[in-house]
Formats: sequence, structure tokens, C-alpha cells
Amino acid sequence: MEKPIFKNVEVEPRKKRLNRKKIFESAPFIGLIGLFIAYFSVTGGNISFYNLEILINQSVILTVVAIGAVFIFSLGSFDISLGASMAVSGMLGVMVFNETESFGLMFLSCIFAGGVVGMVNSLLSAIFNLPAFVSTIAMLSILTSLVDIILDGNTNISLAGSTMAIDNLVVKLVILIGFFAIAFYLFNKTAVGRKNKFLGSNPVAGSQTGISIVKQTIYSFCFSGVGVGLAAFLTILRAPTLSKSTGGSIGMDVLIAIVFGGMSVSGGARSKIGASIVGGLSITVLNQVLLVLGASFGMTQLIKGVMFLAVVFVASLNYRTKLLPR
Repeated sequence: MEKPIFKNVEVEPRKKRLNRKKIFESAPFIGLIGLFIAYFSVTGGNISFYNLEILINQSVILTVVAIGAVFIFSLGSFDISLGASMAVSGMLGVMVFNETESFGLMFLSCIFAGGVVGMVNSLLSAIFNLPAFVSTIAMLSILTSLVDIILDGNTNISLAGSTMAIDNLVVKLVILIGFFAIAFYLFNKTAVGRKNKFLGSNPVAGSQTGISIVKQTIYSFCFSGVGVGLAAFLTILRAPTLSKSTGGSIGMDVLIAIVFGGMSVSGGARSKIGASIVGGLSITVLNQVLLVLGASFGMTQLIKGVMFLAVVFVASLNYRTKLLPR
């Protein structure tokens, strides 16, 4: 008597699942390639070194913030005060340089300011048990008011010196690569990243295993603050005059970039540090494509918002049945 063959019945669904997983994992890279093709098309193929330099300058700032923000998002949390924090950090750096004429002290003051804001956010969120959107909205209001105080009725604050000595691609790429290397090691090779993913997937189960939500929240927000400080320093190098609009769209751009990079908005096990690089480049290229096409700022934000919702919806089709209860 022949035995029933169940091989095809079992293997075929598994193959389909693997193929679908590969498609979802490769989608961010396919999207990035598609955006580069679109950029090449709208510019008529005339991509000069100057154009590439603009792309790098813009993507470095966004990507550095996104790298740090991945730690927050992996917890299933978020921070909408990133842009205001970057503005305050940059203005503090400008003030320090104008008093000391030291790029080193300006660099350290930017990182210090970003780290302090991240620390305060984490304490409000973790110790006082406030939802992230509540604490970061409060911090956004505080930082916006602080920007007004620093400007003291002026429209902007300018660096009393030239950044030409250090304003080059080598410095910017060294900062980006160095920060990404540290983040990659912490997120993928240490317990910090593993605990973040666990808590993001199921905070109740994570806390019951002995993982401290308070500690992980503080680590994540502080590391994100360092990224904000680095981005503030890079912003000063790129544009030594800062105003109220500095960093205005960075919060939304980081959120969209991380999702475009293939990371779930709910964090958890599917979080990956590489999403910041792919997403940061994608948003930068998208901005340039829309700029060449003559889209206004409002239209650009509208298009990015619609694309964000579309990506989240499509991604949820793959995540929805696989998320652990939160």
C-alpha cells in the first residue's frame, strides 16, 4: 500500500511564505533604485558632482538623526521633538563658537545639548510613566519657546566665522560612517539592541523577564539625542545661519525614512539599523525629484504623507498576523 505524499502540500505554502518575505525585505532597495532612476530621468541624465554633493549633504543630516531614532522606534515609541531639539542644539553650538571660536567646543556643545534633551524626554516617558507622544509634545513646545528666547526677537542667529576649513564631504562621511558603526554594533551585537527588540515586540513579556523598560528608554533617547547633536553640527557646517525653521521637517522626514527603509512603525523584532540608511537616501532623492519637478513645500509634504500611509498599509499586510499581542 502506497504512503500518501504530503511533500507538495507542506512545501508549497512554505515556499510562498519565503518568497513573500524576500519581496518585502527587498522592497526598500527596489524603491530606492526606482527613486534614483526617477531622479536620473527628471534631470535629463545630467547628474554632476555638484548634484551628488547636494544629495550627500542633505542625506547625511537626515540619516544621522534616523540612525539614533531607530533605537526609539524599536521600542515601539517615537519622538516628534527631534527637529526642535536639533534647532536648539545647533543654536547652542553657534553661541559657544561665537564666544570661544572653537569648532571642537561647538561640536561637543551640540552633542551635549542633544543628549540632555534626549535624557529629559526619557525621564518624562519612563520615570513618570507618560506616553511618548505626551512627553515629546510637551518637549516640542518647550524647545520651540527656547528657540524664541535664544533668538530674542531676531529672525536668525549666525556663526561669527567661516566653516570652510571643515565643511567638506570627508568630515561629513566620517561622522556618518562612525556613528552608524557604533549604532550597528550596539543594536546588533550587544544586549541593548536585543532588549529593545524584545520590549518593542511585547513590553509585558519583556519586563517579566527582568528587562528594565526605564533603562532601555533612557539608553535609546540619549543615543538618539547624540544623533540629533551630530546632525545639528552638520547643519551648522552646511548653513551657518539658523532660524526658527531649522529642522522644521526633520521629525516627519525621519518617521517616513525609517518606514521607507523597511522597518515597522511598531518596532519589535523586525527593527533594523540599516533602515535608516536606505530610508534616509530614499527621502533625500524623493525630495530632489519633487524639487526638480517644481513641487511646492506643501505639495511635497502631502506627497510624502500619502506615500508614508501607503507604505505602512502595505507593510501591515505582512506584519498584521505575525505581531505578538502588546
